[in-house]
Amino acid sequence: MAARKSARRFWLVRSEPDVYSIDDLARDGVTCWDGVRNYQARNTLRDDMSVGDGVLFYHSNAKPLAIVGVARVSRAGYPDHTAWDPKTKYHDPKSDPSSPTWYMVDIEFVARFDEPLCRDQLLDEPELAGMALLQKASRLSVQPVTPDEWSRVLKMAGARVKLG
Repeated sequence: MAARKSARRFWLVRSEPDVYSIDDLARDGVTCWDGVRNYQARNTLRDDMSVGDGVLFYHSNAKPLAIVGVARVSRAGYPDHTAWDPKTKYHDPKSDPSSPTWYMVDIEFVARFDEPLCRDQLLDEPELAGMALLQKASRLSVQPVTPDEWSRVLKMAGARVKLG
């Protein structure tokens, strides 16, 4: 695993609210971000996300599509054990525990936005024009967010959060 970067980094995770929502995270306090089966997103989970990093929580495949809250990484990348369990929907028979293919991180709840920050609002914000989430064909479940994008999203949401 990669050594801790000198500065905190920021991410966006996508989840369908009927699968796992910000309310579920608020209830649970912490969860593993498992089941990611895309190599680019896997590399981010494994190599880039560090304890203390900020996470924007986005509800996808929902009405409205929106950033709904904030979490923080509470455990850096580790092997996703659901790949080895044939009873899970994330089972991957090609993944070997001695040389894991898939990774996950743990995230913990920080805050729920008073109002969802809808995709249309984000698209109307010039400062967010380069945000990965807003690019055509952007479908990764874990995406980088720049420090400026992070600050702008929090300001738009009227959120004051401390990541610790």
